[in-house]
Amino acid sequence: MEIELIYVAAVVLLVGASILGSKIRIAAPLLLVVVGIGLGYLPFVPLIDIDPEIILVGVLPPLLYAAAVNVPISDFRRNFRPVIGLSVVLVILSAVVVGYAVHWLIPAIPLPAAIALGAVISPTDAVAATSIGKRLGMPERVVSILEGESLVNDATSLVLLKTAVAAVAGSFSIATASGAFFASVTIAVVVGLVIGLATVWVRSHLTNPVHDTMISFIVPFVAFAPAEALNASGVLAVVVTGLYTGHHASRRFSASARINERLNWRTVQFILENGVFLLMGLQLHSLVEQVGESELKLEHIGLLALALVAILILCRSAYMAPLLAGMRGVARRYERRQAGYEQLNRRVQRSGMAESDDGRIRKRLRQLDIRTRRSAADLDHEREQQLGWRDGVVLSWSGMRGVVTLAAAQSIPTEVPYRPQLVLAAFAVAVATLLLHGLTLPAFIRRLWPDGAGPATGAGFGGRKAELAALTRDLFEAADDAIADAVAELGPEPDAEGGDPERPDTTRIAAERARSSARNALLPIMVEAAPTAPVQLPGKETPGQQYQRLTRLALDAQRETLLEERAIGRYSSRALRTAELALDAYETRITPQDGH
Repeated sequence: MEIELIYVAAVVLLVGASILGSKIRIAAPLLLVVVGIGLGYLPFVPLIDIDPEIILVGVLPPLLYAAAVNVPISDFRRNFRPVIGLSVVLVILSAVVVGYAVHWLIPAIPLPAAIALGAVISPTDAVAATSIGKRLGMPERVVSILEGESLVNDATSLVLLKTAVAAVAGSFSIATASGAFFASVTIAVVVGLVIGLATVWVRSHLTNPVHDTMISFIVPFVAFAPAEALNASGVLAVVVTGLYTGHHASRRFSASARINERLNWRTVQFILENGVFLLMGLQLHSLVEQVGESELKLEHIGLLALALVAILILCRSAYMAPLLAGMRGVARRYERRQAGYEQLNRRVQRSGMAESDDGRIRKRLRQLDIRTRRSAADLDHEREQQLGWRDGVVLSWSGMRGVVTLAAAQSIPTEVPYRPQLVLAAFAVAVATLLLHGLTLPAFIRRLWPDGAGPATGAGFGGRKAELAALTRDLFEAADDAIADAVAELGPEPDAEGGDPERPDTTRIAAERARSSARNALLPIMVEAAPTAPVQLPGKETPGQQYQRLTRLALDAQRETLLEERAIGRYSSRALRTAELALDAYETRITPQDGH
């Protein structure tokens, strides 16, 4: 009975903190950490000590998968350089600097163990930062970079932690460690792609939503387990699988499957993210008790934690200058690529290939056209959303630590001197960064962008409205063209010269209804795009069947146009997703249910 009451109380706390946080404009994770610390010191609450394996194996894979499936590949591709820089280079540099600083301050702690502590506290957790940023109008590109960083840096941290722990046992060399690191990353990427390809293929052939949901829930663990068995990064394999699945969901899954998955994983993500932050607060009392009356007292740990927070802030701030400087050449690289595509297109036009009736040639020309337009869109995106000093300030001040720090700290071997103190120091760093950055980040954003992020980010209401209007016009035109082509295949109207007298006049009415329906599909702008089954042209149709066929043709055309625009990248991922959500919602309304 007590367990049930604890579960109920936990759910009430999670939901209550989320509601309260939205009202008082404080991110729910910050509230939950504070609430957890307070509850942990109540006399009737026992000491809480969570096995780190529960977090690393049971919580981290589904949490990262839920985040990865929602990351647009176009955003990840465009921000690949800053994401890799922050999640790989900065994590390694921070871990080494922290390691040498801790070893210098406390010589009794071996350097490899100190670097292990650095690996634990180096990765950031973007949950609180992005929730604050989205609410206050942080530039969309900064939000995308933070989300991408938090996906990849966990893998870097855990691989580096394994290497440092191995060094504590004495088996360490720079060459061996570097080789093991790159092998772990390579194997993880391969495993993630293979699992993503296999699970997407399986799920695309399922028709029962219950079966699809069950498969969806085990995908993160299916990706995690084999990678870990091969001594690779399981969390990186999960991220790769999630990115692959999210990218191909629009083309391979049904609308109902995506809607179910979206709602299910949003619920799982909410419970896991907020539950871990609550556990962070609850564990403080237990960690303090473990320290006891050793030589390294609580006040010393507090000073060490403050020093580590300062080092992490300095490392992250110092890294922003070369990161931003390196991004200045990206636009020139896009310009050269765009010039190359334009030159190639001119050669194609002069060669006469564009007039060819060969299907393979026309397909290749279409791919060339998409790549040319994507290159132009990438160039426009880089020019309009080029990272400046304001973005650098926000990125440097968004270094909250979270779930990985909490779990990985307890993986430090028990034979390491002052292990309880190091674990408590890592916990204190996580809590301090959450509260320091989380409570002050809104002031930074308001000061840097007093009037909002501005039109360059597309965050403003006017810019977003215009972008959605332009995308909607493209989808309307695609639907109209598809309906017009389908009607033309049936021949002229009955009252036209040469018309078929047996053909019912309802074709024109059905076409108009289908056009109206195609427009209505985008009115609620709420769900995500996906292909429908190919429509077979029937011999004779009832008016209702004709209307349904034309409606589906229009929906197919809108989807294909949307997928093409996603590949090109001319519109923002937010606008594309808004239109996709609308088409999914509409498909579920016009698709007959199978009764399951």
